[in-house]
Amino acid sequence: MEKTPLMSASQVVPEQPSTNYRNLITILSIDGGGIRGIIPAIILAFLESQLQEIDGDQDARLSDYFDIIAGTSTGGLVTAMLTAPDENNRPLFAAKDIRPFYLEHCPRIFPQERGLFGAIKKVLRSLRGPNYDGKYLHRILRKKLGEIRIRDTLTNVVIPTFDIKHMQPTIFTSYEAKKDSRLNARLSDICIGTSAAPTYLPAHYFKNQDCEGPNISEFNLIDGGVAANNPALVAINQVTKQIFDANPNFFPIKPTDYGRFLIISVGTGSRKIEKKYNAKMAAKWGTLDWLLHGGSVPLLDVFTQASADMVDLHLAVVFQAFHSEDNYLRIQDDTLTGTEASVDVSTKQNLDKLVGIGEELLKKPVSRVNLKIGLSEPVENGGTNEEALRKFAKMLSQERKYRGGKSISHMEKLNV
Repeated sequence: MEKTPLMSASQVVPEQPSTNYRNLITILSIDGGGIRGIIPAIILAFLESQLQEIDGDQDARLSDYFDIIAGTSTGGLVTAMLTAPDENNRPLFAAKDIRPFYLEHCPRIFPQERGLFGAIKKVLRSLRGPNYDGKYLHRILRKKLGEIRIRDTLTNVVIPTFDIKHMQPTIFTSYEAKKDSRLNARLSDICIGTSAAPTYLPAHYFKNQDCEGPNISEFNLIDGGVAANNPALVAINQVTKQIFDANPNFFPIKPTDYGRFLIISVGTGSRKIEKKYNAKMAAKWGTLDWLLHGGSVPLLDVFTQASADMVDLHLAVVFQAFHSEDNYLRIQDDTLTGTEASVDVSTKQNLDKLVGIGEELLKKPVSRVNLKIGLSEPVENGGTNEEALRKFAKMLSQERKYRGGKSISHMEKLNV
């Protein structure tokens, strides 16, 4: 195979590109994982701080640098927080605000029952309905996001959900919402839907009135993690669709130009090292065991972990095949144990542990999946995740300067 040259932002490019010319397509992807969204919150706060330092602009935000921000479940909430506009048409939240938001609200979204009586009460409740009623989550999302719709976001977003009525994924994207107003749903409804994890939170039903006609779309949504817990590949597919549709904002990129994709994919941690389950144990399980074992839901754990890992494996293969592996950064911690790996144990002690895990993850070496064994291993001379994020921040800054220092949303208004 002929080697495809790596297109970094430092490469020589025309001095006066057209307003829609891109050197790189920039994608940020955030996994699902409930309260473990604290981990990517810390990673993203560091990245945003580096962009602010490099560009000398404390008002710089991640939405200014990424063509697409994709998120599933808790990652969908983070995506909305980073891209929903305030009254000044700037993001409602800076990346540094996400961690305190989670620390404040997670204990009320996932209220904990104490003691033996509390544990019994939780088991009995799980047999007749979701563990949590979701009312506080719905209320806080309605309050923060109001009537903001997906086409209003400050950069393009991709948020996977799953429609339980039609038994198929429903991918909410800014691109489709701009073409079909029936898909231009409120961000709050989308976030409630993508975070409705089976057994944890209730499925979400809503109608979306077509603002430009009589049609009404109905949605019956559960957690997007059952389809795409790691939404990086879904984001790439959206770009590919736009290229095939001759969207001028992606000129002159081609679908196979993986050297021109710059992707940061942030996980919420997993318990791979813990090896919590095994075949001897699972061979004896019935339906209830698959749905509740040791305080977790093995069936959901399997689906979400398999979904995330298959995406990482696929992207690792493709980027290595095109000799562009340095343009793909996956940040994930596979060493979670006990309550750290839960999606809902929102005690102060556990939330503080997750903060520490996120901070330690910055110091850990960059890892990449070993294609022979399917497990992530440290990259030789790859440095730490912190160092890799600094490098990516420089590339993102250079790309933005190359586009004339304009945000993604401003460029698209000029060209669409």
